[in-house]
Amino acid sequence: MDTAYEESEDGDHEQAEVESSVVSGSSTRRSSISAPVNGHTNGVAKPIPTPVDYEIPRKLLHSSIGFLTLYLYLGEGDARKVVLALWSALCIIYPADMLRFRSRRFAALYEKLLGFLMRESERDKVNGVVWYILGVNFVLSCYPIDVATVSVLILSWADTTASTFGRMYGRLTPKLPPRLFGLPLAPRKSVAGFIAASVTGAAVAVGFWGVLGTRRFGGQDATWTWEGGVRNSGGGGALGLALIGIVAGLVSGVAEALGT
Repeated sequence: MDTAYEESEDGDHEQAEVESSVVSGSSTRRSSISAPVNGHTNGVAKPIPTPVDYEIPRKLLHSSIGFLTLYLYLGEGDARKVVLALWSALCIIYPADMLRFRSRRFAALYEKLLGFLMRESERDKVNGVVWYILGVNFVLSCYPIDVATVSVLILSWADTTASTFGRMYGRLTPKLPPRLFGLPLAPRKSVAGFIAASVTGAAVAVGFWGVLGTRRFGGQDATWTWEGGVRNSGGGGALGLALIGIVAGLVSGVAEALGT
C-alpha cells in the first residue's frame, strides 16, 4: 500500500485519498485513506488570511500632531502663527496633490516619496492631509483655543485608536448600523472602533480640562474650570467634567464612524 501526504503552509496535512489495489488471484480490493485538509473533510483548503495593515507610519504622523498641538498650547504659543503656518503648507500641498492627477511622472515621484503615508484609496482622490489641515485651521480660527486644542487632540488620537482597535478586534464585534441618530455611517465601521474612539475622546476631554486646561496663562482663557464651570456660568466640579467627557466621547465616536 502506498500512502501520500502533502504538507500545507500552516502545518496541516491535506487530504490525500490513496487507493491501493491488492490483487489476489482474480479479485481486486480498493481501500482509501483520508487525512483532513486544514480542518476540512471536503478537500477544500482554508483561505490564507490577509495580514492586517496597521498603517504604522501614517498613524505615527497622525498621532504626533496631537503631541505637537499640546506642546504649543502649554508653551502658550500663538494660534494665529500656527494657522498661518498651516495655510502656507497647504499652498504647497494642495497644488502638488492636484499635479499628481495630471502628470504620471510626478505621481510616480510623489508616491515614491510619500506613498508610505497614503492609503490605497487616496491614490485616486484628494489626500487626507488636505482635509486634515482644513479641519485644524477651521477650529483654530473659529473656537476658543482650549476647545480647538481638544478638537485637534481628539482628531489626532481618537481616529488612531479607532483604526487600530477596529483592525484588531473589528471582526469580533458587530458592524455599526447604516445610520445612527439619523446620520449615515461609513460602511465597514465596527463597534470595536466606535468604542475605542469614544473612550479616547472622553479621556482626552476629561484629562485636558481636569488637569491641563488652566495651565495656559493661569487659566485666563479656559472655557471650563473646576470652580466656575463653563465661562463661570455653572457646570463645574466632578459632575460637570463627567458630563463633558460623556458628550466628547459620544461626539468622537460618531464623528469617527462618519469618516471613510
